Amino acid sequence: MADTAAAQIGEDPTLLLVDDDEAFLKRLAKAMEKRGFAVETAESVAAGKAICTARPPAYAVVDLRLEDGNGLDVVEVLRTTRPEARIVVLTGYGAIATAVAAVKIGATDYLAKPADATDVTNALLATGDEMPPPPENPMSADRVRWEHIQRVYELCDRNVSETARRLSMHRRTLQRILAKRSPR
Repeated sequence: MADTAAAQIGEDPTLLLVDDDEAFLKRLAKAMEKRGFAVETAESVAAGKAICTARPPAYAVVDLRLEDGNGLDVVEVLRTTRPEARIVVLTGYGAIATAVAAVKIGATDYLAKPADATDVTNALLATGDEMPPPPENPMSADRVRWEHIQRVYELCDRNVSETARRLSMHRRTLQRILAKRSPR
């Protein structure tokens, strides 16, 4: 697989990864390097824009929500500096409106987290009307729901009452969900 991916990458294997989740960023960078990409990482919108201006990569994977702003700002800068770049937007919040906005600005594809390196590689290297193959082991609906609740809980600084309010959920119900193990 790594050999076929390396052959499809082309002459310029430069890849920019922009995500504020340091652990995810390191794992994805290592996996993409094994697939033949020359990886450069950034943990903020400002760092991503600086790299896109100084050394525009041929490929980019950008998280939609970053601590210092919106990842679509990085997509816009890369589109102006290197129009032919292939860009995949990652997000923990898969919504149609944000997917449409990402594609209108210039993203090639849009993936919901957690996406593995194979999904990202398939999305980056898909050509024309060819759709990347569906994931081998997609998450169950219960797992997607649990992931979303966990993400909102973390964004609310692990405040149960605030998380319950934002999810329009009773606080005790949320506490029971948080006390359980993650579904498969």
